[in-house]
Amino acid sequence: MNWNKHSKSAFEDLIYFDEDTEKSEFIPLITDEEEESLKQVEVPETVPVLPLRNTVLFPGVILPITVGREKSLKLINKVYNNEELLGAVTQKDPNNEDPGEEDLYRVGTIAQIIKILEMPDGSTSVIIQGKKRFQMEALVETEPYFQAQVTELKDKKREATGKEFEAIVSSLKDLSLKIIKLSSNIPQEASFAVKNIENSTFLINFICSNSDVDLEDKQKLLETDDIKERGVNLLEHLTKEVQMLELKNDIQSKVKNDMDRQQREYLLQQQMKTIQDELGGSPLEQEVETLKEKAKDKKWGKEVQEVFTKELDKLQRLNPAAGEYSVQLNYLNTLLELPWHEFTEDNYDLHRAQKILDEDHFGLEQVKERILEYLAVLKLKGDLKSPILCLYGPPGVGKTSLGKSIARALDRKYVRMSLGGLRDEAEIRGHRKTYIGAMPGRIIQNIRKAKSSNPVFILDEIDKVGRDFHGDPSSALLEVLDPEQNNTFYDNYLEVEYDLSNVMFIATANTVESISPTLLDRMEMIDVSGYIVEEKVEIARRHLVPKQLEGHGIKKNQITFPKQVLEYIVENHTRESGVRTLDKKIAKIIRNLAKEIAMDSQTKKKLREEDIRKILGPPEYFKEKYQGNEFAGVVTGLAWTPAGGEIMFIESSLSKGKGKLTLTGMLGDVMKESATIALEYVKAHAGHIGIDKEVFDNWNIHIHVPEGAIPKDGPSAGISMVTSLASAFTQRKVKKNMAMTGEITLRGRVLPVGGIKEKILAAKRAGINEIILSEENRKDLEKIKDIYIQGLKFHFVGTIMEVLDLALLKQKVKEPVKLT
Repeated sequence: MNWNKHSKSAFEDLIYFDEDTEKSEFIPLITDEEEESLKQVEVPETVPVLPLRNTVLFPGVILPITVGREKSLKLINKVYNNEELLGAVTQKDPNNEDPGEEDLYRVGTIAQIIKILEMPDGSTSVIIQGKKRFQMEALVETEPYFQAQVTELKDKKREATGKEFEAIVSSLKDLSLKIIKLSSNIPQEASFAVKNIENSTFLINFICSNSDVDLEDKQKLLETDDIKERGVNLLEHLTKEVQMLELKNDIQSKVKNDMDRQQREYLLQQQMKTIQDELGGSPLEQEVETLKEKAKDKKWGKEVQEVFTKELDKLQRLNPAAGEYSVQLNYLNTLLELPWHEFTEDNYDLHRAQKILDEDHFGLEQVKERILEYLAVLKLKGDLKSPILCLYGPPGVGKTSLGKSIARALDRKYVRMSLGGLRDEAEIRGHRKTYIGAMPGRIIQNIRKAKSSNPVFILDEIDKVGRDFHGDPSSALLEVLDPEQNNTFYDNYLEVEYDLSNVMFIATANTVESISPTLLDRMEMIDVSGYIVEEKVEIARRHLVPKQLEGHGIKKNQITFPKQVLEYIVENHTRESGVRTLDKKIAKIIRNLAKEIAMDSQTKKKLREEDIRKILGPPEYFKEKYQGNEFAGVVTGLAWTPAGGEIMFIESSLSKGKGKLTLTGMLGDVMKESATIALEYVKAHAGHIGIDKEVFDNWNIHIHVPEGAIPKDGPSAGISMVTSLASAFTQRKVKKNMAMTGEITLRGRVLPVGGIKEKILAAKRAGINEIILSEENRKDLEKIKDIYIQGLKFHFVGTIMEVLDLALLKQKVKEPVKLT
């Protein structure tokens, strides 16, 4: 409701003050009898029209208005003096000082002037009371004021009875009282007026006149003929007004509570500050001073110093109770904890470094040589960007532990970061410090932990980095692993550049296939192949056994592992490239012996193979042994596996048929193609080999490579397959104790293959004396120590015919198959 100053005057007219009792008593303005008297008022055909601004007059309602326009003053004086009636019509635009006929609404209210008041400021106020509604048909005069021809509008009260109408009136009264209670600019005495209005029609008109409704909507209420409909429409407006007032009060209450809380906190903070000043300074000032003292010792550049000073000033302006304060403090502490241009001094003693590397790892000469080269150049030049190495090879060969040895050899700090399963780019580059819980990336975190800007940094399992909607971490690593870029590495949390060029990054991987080509291009790849049996025995003797003896509290002289026993364990109970399983087997043996020592107080024991079988059980794996040359079509090939080299038998057999080729043994596509090439070569050169061409159409060929459940692939069995087919078709024996490996072409060339070291050692273990290799594999023997190739004879060939001349004997097998 809009109870303005005019409404207050109207309200005062509703109060009768008794001077004797000094009590005010409410007197209803209109009773039901007086409403009937209003109906008796006759509406003249022509009435003077008074334009109203910002208000609408309803029948029965007393309304005070201020009159200022000259025309209106003339009209008021004439009507009041002659005791006539006037027509009060609301103008559409309240700012129009000289409205015309089109500027007025067509529906108004016949009114009677009750009193004219001359105010102290010279203005004139008039109190008028509405009588009946009318519709203005046309203006008949405009001077000295408006005169209009009008028609009376009667209220329809056919439905203004019954319980439903009573409910509407009761709801209007309740909502009005609620608005008076919620609104601060309406006097509470207004509730007495609403409560004591007895006439329902007048109550609706009274609330319509005083409600806070838009002028246009209020005019529509006046134009509504049906009293019940007018009440329903008014009810909608009042409901909206109540909702708005409740919402406004809720907002004001919340704002007041927040302001009260903030003011209380401010006062408490000021009191705390005063107390802290009395005790010798506030914690905030002490914190800032501590940060400044730490910053004096930092060796950072000008740019970082400016950022630190700026952020420190920002910290001083923050309230310690604010959430942003801790974020800012953590950021400043991170800047201070980073080792800006702080380095450990490298140890340039190459002999010491060589000794440490050899002590910790057996073999891995290529890696050790690369580290010593780097150390030598660093010693001569004094300044060198650290290399970025990637050690790739099967699990358990010591790639990760090699990083610790390198750090020890160089006297550098060591940090390790596992990249396995990493999917979020922010793990590398960090989060922006605006986020809640933001922190630097793991690169910067590990540098901070190392407290040195030149540690040995192991990036473990770089081949297992993932990617998803959070970004591609491998792309973020491009900057880290590029020596030309990592001197200005940008972490999102730091927001300043950090120099990583002095960090020695060593990445490890099991395979290079899953690493992006751009990342591979930035790293120096070093192949760390699996260990051979002899190397595993040495690793066990030098490292694994002493480590497990110490770990189980057993003295070295209490248990002895002879070399042949270690070799037995390696060959019969492990099948791996590295030594992890071997370490577990040795640990199991020592645990068993520790139990015996603890129970029987046995002091010394030299292990034998029988002891190993008793503790570990029967052999878990079997190595292939050479099986002789009694059968035609059986040739010994050489294969490489992740667990080392193996000998492999190629078996060819013939049966009556139409020349169909069958391949078995879980062969891969490349190996199948090698078999096809081998057969086509034998067919093409049948005359040179001594084979009748007709046999190819009358005999089926079956090539099998045991063991059938193990997948096999690769081109290195090419010359073995040719030799096997030639032996089967000629029924000639294959030279005894001979193995071979090499790829073939249709032209008859023998191409080089890989894994020569592992294959040679597998042949030696199987009792092979002679090995056929491609001429281009001759260079690979130079990388193998002489001790591993002693007792072996090598034949280097360039064509398949040379292979057949070396491998096939003139002698045929016992009971040869007759092919003609």
